[in-house]
Amino acid sequence: MINSSPFAREGYPFIFCSAGLTIFLVFSAWKLDSFVLTVPATVSCVLTLFVLYFFRNPERTPPADAQAVVSPADGKVVIVERVSETPLGVPSLKISIFMSVFSVHVNRVPFDGTVVDAFYHQGKFFDARDSRASCENERNGIVLEVSNGTRMAFVQIAGLIARRIVCYARMGDRLKRGERYGMIRFGSRLDVYLPVDVEPLVNVGDMAVAGETVLAKIGHTGKMPREL
Repeated sequence: MINSSPFAREGYPFIFCSAGLTIFLVFSAWKLDSFVLTVPATVSCVLTLFVLYFFRNPERTPPADAQAVVSPADGKVVIVERVSETPLGVPSLKISIFMSVFSVHVNRVPFDGTVVDAFYHQGKFFDARDSRASCENERNGIVLEVSNGTRMAFVQIAGLIARRIVCYARMGDRLKRGERYGMIRFGSRLDVYLPVDVEPLVNVGDMAVAGETVLAKIGHTGKMPREL
């Protein structure tokens, strides 16, 4: 699951294709001395730069606090609430992060633990900020059990433009907080489900950085009583 290259590996086919097309068009415009070809060459160059930007894969450093649950995605916090219908089967604290097309789209593990359940559902493609996205959009979820038996879930949700969810984690895998475990291509959302009594440390409207922003903290018991 570890990929330390500057770009997400899923992006290389797009990078090579767009860069190859750009080189071909630039060479053709120069060789034929054609002003007309400079237009598509310029457009292709801009597209290549965007593809490079979209699939960037920066290094991240998780906080030293072992109790900290980190964001699995870059983007804007759009939901912080307690909900009754969850992948954990019990009421949970739900925190959702929306990724725009300009966000880093590499997803990271929010906490150390073992994958005890994984699921995938085909679905619709509502805007990822839509309240229906959590239960009706295409999605891929992981249920993680930490060392004290506490369980949490994190769900990749395809958005209006996204059509490809990538997840490397499998049942039984031991995951480490902050490591890369997947990505979603072109605008999407991550839902995180924590024990219902855990105290959220982010608010709606906050900007999160995958692998670094602390969403909440889980103590030895997995609970910190306080109402939203």
